[in-house]
Amino acid sequence: MKQIAILGSTGSIGCNTLRVIESFKGEFGVAALGAGSNVELLAEQIEAHRPRVVSVNDDESANKLRHELKRRGVASQPKIGIGVDGLCEVATINGAEIVIGAVVGALGLLPTYCALDMGRRVALANKETLVIAGELMTRAAEKSGAELLPVDSEHNALHQCLRGERRREVKRLILTASGGPFRNSSKEEIENATREQALNHPTWRMGEKITIDSATMMNKGLEVIEARWLFNAATDEIDIVVHPQSVVHSMIELVDGSIIAQMGVTDMRHAIQYALTYPDRRPAELPPLDLTALSKLEFFALDAEKFPCVTLAYDALRKGGTMPAVLNAANEVAVAAFLDGKIRFGYIPRLIRGACEAHTPQPASTLDAVLAADRWSRDWARQHIYGHHHSQS
Repeated sequence: MKQIAILGSTGSIGCNTLRVIESFKGEFGVAALGAGSNVELLAEQIEAHRPRVVSVNDDESANKLRHELKRRGVASQPKIGIGVDGLCEVATINGAEIVIGAVVGALGLLPTYCALDMGRRVALANKETLVIAGELMTRAAEKSGAELLPVDSEHNALHQCLRGERRREVKRLILTASGGPFRNSSKEEIENATREQALNHPTWRMGEKITIDSATMMNKGLEVIEARWLFNAATDEIDIVVHPQSVVHSMIELVDGSIIAQMGVTDMRHAIQYALTYPDRRPAELPPLDLTALSKLEFFALDAEKFPCVTLAYDALRKGGTMPAVLNAANEVAVAAFLDGKIRFGYIPRLIRGACEAHTPQPASTLDAVLAADRWSRDWARQHIYGHHHSQS
């Protein structure tokens, strides 16, 4: 049995991973689970999958978990780790061949790095890891021979499109974007969009942070940075096209003008299964895509005027070093402030631009360097929101 460790087991990617594992009876075992503070769900997962090691946020959650496991009559309790150290223990547990990286935010950095350092296959669903520290992660993987496989649907699609192609014959990587809730809105409407409007995504149901990123199109900007590291592509080889139906998950263009696209149903289990069974393809529990039910597939150019976050992301990637970490951190603070009613929607890109302009990029050669840039950017952004909040122009 192939042993799996899951970072972020109680989130949607983690839960879907366990569903995929359950569909392959007896082929995969669960060695370790890293979670946060959702101890009821974690206890349920422990009861079903019997991992040797688990991890939670803090001592309080650990005590609750012990109590919950006792209440359920789970005889052999797993070892319980705490915080980032606990997640690193999950990521490096003996015998695990594949690590699923699905912890949200910068919290995933160190455990992902540890797993790559040990030569594990990492199936990555955490954008921030490659945005903040792409150079470090890819270098660690190269050194140890670790495989980095994307679980994000767009990058997973690109990985599938690139499988049979010689890299030198690939001209462009094309990420598809739904266009979010403001695809047809004017610049003025976007500028003054309300929280409810921004959270009303046309095709996907996701967490609040990623839904706002979809509305500003920053999520595509972050995906461009991610693609650069995953596929060793130059900034100018990565493009975005707006595709409202979200059926084509991404495409590649070859030097002769051919375009290869990956299409499929919109279900994360497809990408997770691909990463678990690669290089094999196996039958899935998901229904196939019904081509006859598709009315039309549309593609539009991205309007960079209306969505300045995309240009900011490309700029940060070109400048390199710690700049992407600063972009990402300022965006996180801006999105949280918008959701909290502290700033207008149109102020999000202005705040990010301000942080990037105030930052002098340093080499991103150590985790300390990228985390310091991340902290600096958060402080800068918070000061500009809460320090002189009234100057929003």
